[in-house]
Amino acid sequence: MSDLTLFDAYLQRWNAHPDGEPFATHAGYLMPVRLGGHPGGRPAMIKISRHIDERIGCQVMRWWDGDGAARVYAYDEEAGVLLMERATGSGNLLNMALQGDDDAATSIICHTIGRLHAKRPSPLPGELLPLTRFFESLAPMARREGGLMAECAVVAEELLGSQREHVVLHGDAHHSNILDFEERGWLAIDPKRVTGERCYDYVNVLCNPDLKTCTDPMRFERQVDIVVNVAGLERRRLLQWVMAHAALSAAWFLEDGERDEADNELIVACLARQALG
Repeated sequence: MSDLTLFDAYLQRWNAHPDGEPFATHAGYLMPVRLGGHPGGRPAMIKISRHIDERIGCQVMRWWDGDGAARVYAYDEEAGVLLMERATGSGNLLNMALQGDDDAATSIICHTIGRLHAKRPSPLPGELLPLTRFFESLAPMARREGGLMAECAVVAEELLGSQREHVVLHGDAHHSNILDFEERGWLAIDPKRVTGERCYDYVNVLCNPDLKTCTDPMRFERQVDIVVNVAGLERRRLLQWVMAHAALSAAWFLEDGERDEADNELIVACLARQALG
């Protein structure tokens, strides 16, 4: 993507200077910029959201107010366009996890999630969805697939009906959504629009499909221990949420016709089931 016209109005409105090529992700269109209208200004990012879920996610970012998440400098709520702090640090949690620092990466993710879950005095963002809506793809796919996925769907239904410690969730707190902001530390980006049990937010450190070692039984057992200890979670409940989410992730992959990726997620679900005894 190289067309700058999508960003022209916001470059002018926010006195921003392009600082790299714009690019597209599943979440929207982004452009790195410098504020102040010149190359030496403060680094920032303009994000144009594609979907309503991402627009509400931008409101969650603003609600977090830079505590555990990137700061929001400006937001066009009607258009769903965000001007936010840009990560410029060299650290990368996915690389850390793959290159011998998996324990440290997991701890960083857990500490960051904990900051996001802290109580805040301002009213909650509007139009958030309950976690039950997040899981809508699981039941129909479980009926089709049966087996372990069906077992996980039963576990998910029980968890969703007995949620504890309700918070505004990130909803997608994996290694690539927590970035190095140098002196500001590790901060989250790209939240979803979901509320529910806080335990759920920790599952992606164990289920992240981009982390090919997530199906390693020894890695799984060690990282479960770290998540439980750092986040102060009940081990059994965390493992149940891992079963539920891994099956949900597999259902999403199957909806996209990606059977191999779905099977890998179900391996993680199986590891969680085995750990439950």
